[in-house]
Amino acid sequence: QDIRGSIAYAKAINKCGIITDEECSQLVSGLEQVKAEWAAGKFVEKPGDEDIHTANERRLTETIGAVGGKLHTGRSRNDQVATDTRLWAVEAERDILKDMATLLEAGAEFAEQHIDILMAGYTHLQPAQPIRFSHWLMSHMTALMRDAERLNDLIPRAN
Repeated sequence: QDIRGSIAYAKAINKCGIITDEECSQLVSGLEQVKAEWAAGKFVEKPGDEDIHTANERRLTETIGAVGGKLHTGRSRNDQVATDTRLWAVEAERDILKDMATLLEAGAEFAEQHIDILMAGYTHLQPAQPIRFSHWLMSHMTALMRDAERLNDLIPRAN
């Protein structure tokens, strides 16, 4: 998330005229290289790296030179952390929604396969009239669908 946020920020300060097109291109390609190092497991953390942000900035500056320092023009560490947290939250929400979709699909298929199974319904913790197991299962799927809708509604707020 830190690198994604930094790439977006470099493009934004370029659009505002704070950095040149060439500097933006250098920053983006340098950040992509740092990202590739992380992905390949080749990124080397050093003792002076306070956190992920300083580690990425250090490596970016090692890679592209002094223009790497321009990445933080007008951006505080708090801005960076807030952006990274929001990017992480959106990604996590999307992952959870995928898992919920899989669960909902499996629940619906299982209910359909077992539509003829009867079970005791309950009211006030007491056995009551017979109900279909599939209806009982789908009652829980309905609650999960509502939860998925609510989670999906959070994504635009976090973006």
